[in-house]
Parts: sequence; C-alpha cells; structure tokens
Amino acid sequence: MSAASRAVARPARAPAAAIRWRRFGAAALVALAAAGCTVVGPDYRRPDQPLPERFVDVMPADAAATGAALPADWWTLYRDPALDGLVAATLARNADVRLAIAQVEEAEAALREAYAVLVPQVDLGASSTRSRITSLGAQPVPAGVPLARSDQRVALSTAFELDLWGKLRRGAEAVDAQLMASRYARDVVSLSLAGATTQAWFALRSLDAQIAVTRESLQTRTESLEVVRARARGGVVSDLDVNQAEAARAEAALQLIELQRQRAAVERQLGTLSGQPGLRVPAGDLRAMPLPPLPPAGLPSTLLDRRPDIRQAEAALQAASARIGVARAAMLPTISLTGSFGGQSAELSDLLRSGARIWSLGFGLALPIFDAGRLQARAEQAEARQRQALAAYQKSIETAFREVGDALTNTERSGAAEDDLQRRLDAARNSTRLARARYEAGYSGYLELLDALRTQNDAELALIRNRQARLGYSVDLMKSLGGGWRQQP
Repeated sequence: MSAASRAVARPARAPAAAIRWRRFGAAALVALAAAGCTVVGPDYRRPDQPLPERFVDVMPADAAATGAALPADWWTLYRDPALDGLVAATLARNADVRLAIAQVEEAEAALREAYAVLVPQVDLGASSTRSRITSLGAQPVPAGVPLARSDQRVALSTAFELDLWGKLRRGAEAVDAQLMASRYARDVVSLSLAGATTQAWFALRSLDAQIAVTRESLQTRTESLEVVRARARGGVVSDLDVNQAEAARAEAALQLIELQRQRAAVERQLGTLSGQPGLRVPAGDLRAMPLPPLPPAGLPSTLLDRRPDIRQAEAALQAASARIGVARAAMLPTISLTGSFGGQSAELSDLLRSGARIWSLGFGLALPIFDAGRLQARAEQAEARQRQALAAYQKSIETAFREVGDALTNTERSGAAEDDLQRRLDAARNSTRLARARYEAGYSGYLELLDALRTQNDAELALIRNRQARLGYSVDLMKSLGGGWRQQP
C-alpha cells in the first residue's frame, strides 16, 4: 500500500489540545454531578422533649364552657377601644418593633446573598491602554516595530467553586434558619410589647379606681373632721378626737398624692411604649373592664409550639446544626473553575473580529494537608455551639411549661380570692356604718371609727388591686401560650 493510500485510510486524529479540553469537560461534569448529591454534616431533626401531655393545673369549673379559640389580637377580648388603639400604636411606632423589623430585612438580604453564592458570578472587564517603548534601550527595537502602541481589551470572566460537599448549601441552610430566628424574634418583641402595654393600661386603670376610692375616703374624713371640730367646740369630745381626725384626713391626702404620682409615671410609660410622648389618658375605672375567656381544663402541652421564643430557639438550633456541615466541609478538597472569553486588539474596531478572540479555562484544587488541627478545632467548636443551642432550646421549653403552669394557677387563685375580698369589703362597710352610729351616739370614741374607716379603705384598695392582678395574670397566660390557644379536637 502506498503512502498516499495509507494516509487516506488512517482516521484523522483530534488535536491534543481538544482532547485535553474534552477530558477537562468530562471531569467537570462528573464533579458537578457529585456536587448535587453529597452534603456533609448532620441533617436537622427536631429533638424530643419529654413533657406531660397536658397542663394539669386546676381551673374554674366553668372554664371548659368559656375556653373558645382566642385570636392573635387577644387584647381585643377586654373590649376597650382605647386599649386597642394603644396596642396598635405600640406595634406600629415602638422603636423595638422597628429595630426587629430592620433585623428581619437584614436577614432576608443575607439569605439572598447566601443562595447567590451557589450560582457562578460573571464579570465584565474592559481596558484601553496607550504605551510607548524606548528606542535607546539595551535591546534594539526591530525595524518596523512601532514605538507607540495601543491595546484594547474586553472580556467576560467567571469563577465558581464546586459545592462538592455541600459547604455552600449548608451555609445557605444556616442563614435560612437565622432568618426564621429573626422573624420569630420580631414576634417575641411584638408579643412582649403588647403584653407590657396591656398590663400598663391595667395599672393605669387600677390607679384611677384607687384614686377615686381615696378621694371618697378623703371627702369622708374631711366631713368627719368638721363634725369632730363642731363637737369639740360644744364640749362633747376632747381635742384628742380632733387630732385623730386631722391625722386621718392628712393620711388620706398623702395617699392620694402618692397615687397621682404613680399614675403620672404609668401614663408616661404608656406614651413611651406607644411612641406617643406626652400622651394624656382620661380617667377610667378598672372595675368596668370584663375578664377574658379562660382556657379549658387540661390544655395540651403541644400549645407551647405557638410560642415564638421557642420557635426562635429551635431556629437557632437548626442554624447551629447546619454550621457543623460547613465546618466539616472545610476539611475536604475544594475545586474551583475559572474562565474568561473576550477580545483583544490594537484598534477598537478590531475587537469583534475572529482574530481578536481570547479565552481561558482553569481548574483549581485545594486540599488541606497540614493545619496543626485548626480545621478540626473549628468543627469541634461548631459541634459545641450546636449542643449549646440544643440546651437553650430545651430550657426554653421547660421555662415555657413552668410559665403556663404559673399563669394558670395565678389566674385561678386570684379569681377565688376576689369573692373573699368582696365579702371583706362588705363587712368593712357595715363596720364603718356601725362605728359611726356608735360614735355619734356617744357609745365609743373616735379611734374606733378611725379604725373602721382605715379597714374599709384598705379593703376597697385590696379588691381593686386584686382585680388588676387577675387581669395581669390573664395577660401572662396569653403570652405564655404564645398569644392564645385553639381548642384541640
């Protein structure tokens, strides 16, 4: 066979460069396929928390009848439009709420950034230079080579790290969990501020009622002082009764001044909470406010999942678990791909011509060989932080269970105490009436009437303060249940 025929029969060989690039492309495809199915680190699973199935605290016998589902805006159950407006202003204007919202927006932007890392970044670079070389150098310039030259360059470039071990995906998972934690933190702030505003409102209304009672007491003691003075001028009683009456009136006046001071402080607190400095609230009466519905007996402990602080702790645990995968993936090889494509020429008009084409492809591999245990230490730190987050999550559940139990007990006991306090007040009023009649008839001294007046005043204030505490405990119950409850089938 001639050389010509052998040349015709031999199959054409691909250039060596093309073969290398094919192998490179095949390796890249394998790496990309591996990157889609390998993720190191533990997958998150909600840990078990042994708790009683239900809350067993004693509730009133008719609680089951009033245990309807509570809305998220639970403060509306007190049927006070002024309170509704204050809570709405607090949730809209309070600086803590605005801070929490801004933190959520920051976390949302961080999540978008974390997922953007999974996509190659493409950059456009352009340059234009004009330079001149010397003609008097040690190396003579060849004939025909210009001393001054131009260089125009436009190229697209990219660099991409292959997520072989899921490091980038675990990082995005951690940021995603952190975003959820920030959203739950915002809900914690909103729930806390709504509760603080409601309880401050109850304190204000309680002080209004105490001020009204104290004014009545002051009026009664002022009238008694005038009667005692008239009796003293007639020689019926001694100056001792006058001094006792004056001291009783001064005591009531001082009590009124102190209650007015406390009311002004609570009013300023409401203004600060609602973002309305200088707020002025007309007087009202706590005793006219209704009590909210009570939960049914035997509430399931699964209602604790409604609490945003528990959800926040769980999101922090999930983020800490994902960061273990990030730390472990850092101990494995890192593969990156780089590339560029564009044009370069002396004249700007030649950039689009085929002869001006420039391109490059790159493959990088980095494998930690010796780091004195640094990366292993970072992985152990991540695992320790995950255990800390787990302990914080479990503690939040235990604390929530205790808070619900305390709120249930306090609500029930304060309701039971109200009946006894009312009976005490009725008896004190009767004692005052009898003591006044005995004093005016001359059967007893003014000290007996004074003791009766003090007992009646204390009983009236105690009843008002117990109603405030009962309303406050109902707020604690709603907060401890995450803002309400729904009756389970």
